[in-house]
Amino acid sequence: MKIFQSILLVIIVIAVSSCRKDFSTVPSFGNLEFSKDTVFLDTVFTNIGSATYNLKVYNRSNKAITIPQIRLENGNASNYRLNVDGNPGKSFDNIDILANDSMYVFIETTIDFNSIPDPLYTDRILFDTGNNQQDVDLVTLVQDATFIYPGKDPVTMKIDSLSLDGTPTTIKGRFLEDSELTFTNEKPYVIYGYAAVASTKTLTIEAGARIHFHDNSGLIIDTDATLKVNGTLNEKVVFEGDRLEHSFSKIPGQWGTIWMRAGSTNNEVNHAQIKNGVIGFLVDSIGSPTTPTLKLENTEIYNHTNFGILGRETNIEGNNVVVGNAGQTSFAGTVGGTYNFTHSTFANYWNNSFRTLPTVLINNFFIREENGQEIIETRDLHAANFTNCIIEGTNNIEFVLDKVDGNLFNYNVSNCLIRFNDLNNSYTNTPELDFNNATHYQNIILNGNPDFKNPFDEEYIIGENSDAVNNAAPTSISFDILGVDRSTNPDIGAYQHIIFE
Repeated sequence: MKIFQSILLVIIVIAVSSCRKDFSTVPSFGNLEFSKDTVFLDTVFTNIGSATYNLKVYNRSNKAITIPQIRLENGNASNYRLNVDGNPGKSFDNIDILANDSMYVFIETTIDFNSIPDPLYTDRILFDTGNNQQDVDLVTLVQDATFIYPGKDPVTMKIDSLSLDGTPTTIKGRFLEDSELTFTNEKPYVIYGYAAVASTKTLTIEAGARIHFHDNSGLIIDTDATLKVNGTLNEKVVFEGDRLEHSFSKIPGQWGTIWMRAGSTNNEVNHAQIKNGVIGFLVDSIGSPTTPTLKLENTEIYNHTNFGILGRETNIEGNNVVVGNAGQTSFAGTVGGTYNFTHSTFANYWNNSFRTLPTVLINNFFIREENGQEIIETRDLHAANFTNCIIEGTNNIEFVLDKVDGNLFNYNVSNCLIRFNDLNNSYTNTPELDFNNATHYQNIILNGNPDFKNPFDEEYIIGENSDAVNNAAPTSISFDILGVDRSTNPDIGAYQHIIFE
């Protein structure tokens, strides 16, 4: 017991002594060095806090120094916030740095666009005073935006939740007003919670519009409602998170999904980019075998934690579609349905976690639980047709048709480049994956070279060494996703090939 008390006493003495300044310093002499001369805090939306940035301050001398003052030039009126030596504030006195040592200054900001005369907001951190004064510039671009928030109870301030099919849910959000059913490109939209389109209403998104979602936010297209995304080659519509800093540009899972509920109809998306969510498109509509519930053209879907597209007993048509990295599956057409893709590229090079599912998965069933037992129910797969498509990724098996007997299972795959290397012979006795069956497969290139430009950075344009070059069948899709004519010698996938520099 006495030994323990002695050890404890030593620890306390060391801890107390370490908190004392027991070294002598000299005043700073204006020779500080900095990790950067300007801190760019990227772009932020009005009234949305930035990420935290850091500046390293070096004392290269052989003497410990005291910096008499560190402050923001705009003082307390500044929209920047500092943290120096563990203390928050806008002005600091007598900050010590040991000889040949350094310290961090952390910087954040929140800026009201309407309170500043210039959207390029600047300030300076001033170190020392008089002839010894040094400075580091701070620069932030502030964007105005149209904000869509869920309502709040005026008494409890509880955020409103959506009711769907007349039943309350736990989904935070609200239905859009009629005056909000056209998104323009005048300024970005920032959505908190889920913005829902009510039955019989249509949300139209004009070319060049940018839609940003906060955490746990997205769009819901309700029964008998419609989404029309009218991007163009030169003015794409972009859906992404609301963090504009460069460090967030490739982080998945920043927002939820675009959910097309059962019964939504005639949804069309052209020249759009959907990136960095949980699920790009969740399509639940029980669609007609002849009319697509969702028609995608010239659309890119990147970097989602679960699925790029998840269809459930629905009808999806895609032409010139690129579906990239996803933590589970780039495209899953499940519980039957109708899926027709032409000149599309599915490529999953996800490296944020271990992925077990293939890039493309098609099945005709779902599993429900009843009295503690799992019940498998099947639905008709009216069509799963892939024409002139690339299906690639980092797994050996990137294309799976998973059939349960009992319902229709119609499929056809032609002129496709597919990654399917069955090293363990797991699918030897799976007739749906017999690529020699000419009834269902024609002109298939197995395990060829896609020659993507940079697949790990989701650049899926193909080069001249690709096995996809000149191997597509002629179709009515006469221009690729970049507007390049493919009416003669078409290549497989969404892109015509280029010669890489």
